[in-house]
Amino acid sequence: MTQREKIVFSSYLKLILASAFIGLLCSLLAISFKFITEYAEHSIIHLVNITTSFLYIFLPSIGISIIYFLRKFFFQNKKNKGITEIYKTLDDRKEHLPFYKVPSHYLNGFFTVIFGGSTGIEVSTVVATAALGNNIYKKNLVAHIYKREIVCAGVAAGIAILFSSPLAGWLFAIEVIARKISKTVIISCTASVAVASLYIFFIDDSRILPFELTHWNWFAVPFFIILSCIGGALSAYFTFLVTRMKPLFSRFPNDFYRVFVGALIVGILLFFFPQLYGDSYKGLHDVISNSMEIGGISLIILFFLAILKPLAAAITLGAGGDGGVFAPSIVAGAFLGILFAQVCNSLFDTQLILLNFALIGAASMLSASIAAPLTTIILISNIIPNGYVLVVPLTLCCFIAVAFAKRILPYTVYTYHTYEKEQKVK
Repeated sequence: MTQREKIVFSSYLKLILASAFIGLLCSLLAISFKFITEYAEHSIIHLVNITTSFLYIFLPSIGISIIYFLRKFFFQNKKNKGITEIYKTLDDRKEHLPFYKVPSHYLNGFFTVIFGGSTGIEVSTVVATAALGNNIYKKNLVAHIYKREIVCAGVAAGIAILFSSPLAGWLFAIEVIARKISKTVIISCTASVAVASLYIFFIDDSRILPFELTHWNWFAVPFFIILSCIGGALSAYFTFLVTRMKPLFSRFPNDFYRVFVGALIVGILLFFFPQLYGDSYKGLHDVISNSMEIGGISLIILFFLAILKPLAAAITLGAGGDGGVFAPSIVAGAFLGILFAQVCNSLFDTQLILLNFALIGAASMLSASIAAPLTTIILISNIIPNGYVLVVPLTLCCFIAVAFAKRILPYTVYTYHTYEKEQKVK
């Protein structure tokens, strides 16, 4: 082995070991974040159920107020800007994610979701794990050229844990965060998710939804395609709300009014539609269960859930809550899919399988929102125990939804990440 080959081998070995170490740390971070948030959220929902639903009106104010005071007094008014921060760090070698981003996004995401803020912890986890990876990189454990690789390794492990899918974490880090494929990025993400997969395989491989698919029918393909286009349109509506809500709330004369008004609006929405609480995965579970019963769930309620989930999420973010588009897109898209299937079954006696359409709707909206069809295919296939039964229609519909969303908004942003990239440039 020549001297140059020894140097290259040593460099790759250090990258693999550092990525595995980061995978371990970020897996532990995501594990604690996931289960502590889930436990606290369900405990508060149970408390409301045994006392009074009027608590829904005030709970978001508690969560967003805590975030406000943490940001003002503990984090010294330093703002969180979501995935924009990661892109800026990766595009400028001199830029780094400070360590405070780890506890900041962890705590802000936690308090947002458990008190009913209608987002999820996915983006908070992404930024926190990226910041953790970036700070490990600064310890000079690997060559300086491997900054992108180390940051992506952290993100890959975090997403893998949240969705019990190493492949989803691997694809998300490459397709959304790295935005380009290289041998070293593949190596770092593979080493990272390999560590995360040990936890998933041996300890917990639970899915977001416990239902099981049985089959899908070819005659449903035209309906899948129509739903994917509607899902792309709903994603565009969501993106429009998010990109407009933040500037709208910034016009308030002070932060107190912004927090109070935004949290109060979200609280009122929760009072009338408690399924919108927090990440809404529990609400989605209940809606699917009720939909499978004789008589199903009211079409009017499903319509409002599909329309109001993006609105509640956008208002939560505008008021100062932490989060992103993952959970709102999955949940709103699933509500849309159930609504679409029930309408078709009622009007045309099509006998469409509601669970299949819930997943197709979720995939269509999420793929359009994050502009990452490959990640979405794997991710949605893993939110249910045997979701890969739907991999063929999921693949078709994810690409159609992304293309359709881009088509209907050709002169403005059509994905949340596109919007965040533009903010970074500004």
